[in-house]
Amino acid sequence: MKRGAGILLSITSLPSKYGIGCFSKSAYEFADWLSEAGQSYWQILPLGPTSYGDSPYQSFSTYAGNPYFISLEDLVEEGVLTEEECDGADFGEDETDIDYKKIYESRYPLLRLAYQRSNISQCREYHDFVWNNGWWLNDYALFMAVKDRFGGAPWTEWAEDIRLRWNNAMDYYRRELYFEIEFHQYLQYTFYKQWNQLKAYANSKGIKLIGDIPIYVAMDSADAWAHPELFQLDEDNVPVAVAGCPPDGFAADGQLWGNPLYRWDYHRETGYQWWIDRLRHCFLQYDVVRIDHFRGFDEYYSIPYGAETARDGHWEKGPGLDLFLKVREALGEKEVIAEDLGYVTDSVRQLVRDSGFPGMKVLEFAFDSRDTGCANDYLPHNYESNCVAYTGTHDNETAAGWLKSITDEEKAMLRDYLCDNYTPEKLLYKSMIALIMRSRADLCIIPLQDYLGYGNEARINRPSTVGTNWRWRIGKEELTEELKEEIRDTARKYGRLI
Repeated sequence: MKRGAGILLSITSLPSKYGIGCFSKSAYEFADWLSEAGQSYWQILPLGPTSYGDSPYQSFSTYAGNPYFISLEDLVEEGVLTEEECDGADFGEDETDIDYKKIYESRYPLLRLAYQRSNISQCREYHDFVWNNGWWLNDYALFMAVKDRFGGAPWTEWAEDIRLRWNNAMDYYRRELYFEIEFHQYLQYTFYKQWNQLKAYANSKGIKLIGDIPIYVAMDSADAWAHPELFQLDEDNVPVAVAGCPPDGFAADGQLWGNPLYRWDYHRETGYQWWIDRLRHCFLQYDVVRIDHFRGFDEYYSIPYGAETARDGHWEKGPGLDLFLKVREALGEKEVIAEDLGYVTDSVRQLVRDSGFPGMKVLEFAFDSRDTGCANDYLPHNYESNCVAYTGTHDNETAAGWLKSITDEEKAMLRDYLCDNYTPEKLLYKSMIALIMRSRADLCIIPLQDYLGYGNEARINRPSTVGTNWRWRIGKEELTEELKEEIRDTARKYGRLI
């Protein structure tokens, strides 16, 4: 990985006409803007279809794309929708916010209308897509069609015959829901056609796309329903244990995520084929893959199913380096970022080193009054070149918001480290950006909110909360020439210009 810089911005946060960021003209304009700002990377959040809570880290599929990202403008150009139909839908009135309820209620009827007019069954490219992706698409499309038939209920609450995938039930629903299945296949064909065009355009501008994949899949997913053998489920496909993390200074009861845990002995016996297939698919989607919760490959936290908190969990050994050796053997050298944040043990550090993947450094973690040692891994003078440095991530406060929330002691620690007692607090976020940009880290990724100096009103996620996350959007007028030149000058100044 060469010395460079990039920006973190979720697709959902892009400017757009119809309620949520998508693969519309604004996405192409943002790629242009990034290139002109001297950036070489655009990091996004997971692209999968979201379920309850709208989190991209809890998806109905590890392979499918989110239909919300399909550009309605492109469908108007194709002639399967009209501008009047799109303009007449209610996507919410606040252009800086995403109203997911209205998006769900308005987008799907339009997408269904586009499908009905598409004559997709006569499209050769569509049939090629279905054939080439049938290994995951067939289960996913059936899963979504049956989920709709059962009123959106999780698959664990479906009738026993289809919940356990009895052959007669599978045949019945494939016949009964033929057009619903085709509708979901059409959505995936359209999603991938538009995404591949956007990625190719960004690449042509010198921008690499950094994708993000969760280590775990959601329990209510096509993956868990179609392949229960991969997970720690009993004979009735009920989880034995689920994922989370232990109590710490931020969460007294720990975090109970509820994802099914992997049956690592099975994965080992099959040569990690599911993981190889998953990552092969990811590298068709992205240029670089960030793997969330990388420490779970060393040790994972196992919580008994049915527990109300994470307090009764315990640590189990993960697959370790063996998994990544098999992946490298099958796929060759690929660019991966290991999300090694949180409680990191010596064995996790060793796994990251042995893998050769760059880890992550988050500047906001460096100035904790409970950790005053100069050996703090997050202080920039301790960065090695093989790492990716951030002011903060999607899970953190914005830099400006963080500056307002920390203690006076922690502000003093930051100023002492910067040797700066004069910069006004409202501009200190710029000093934070400059601090990591001049570090040894090969790559620096800055959330766009931090370049803008926005406070926590622009924060995109507060972990362990539901209902207010993943909603922030930027207006087109905020992507100014002045900001672009400032970002470009920062990249130039610290040797990170394209």
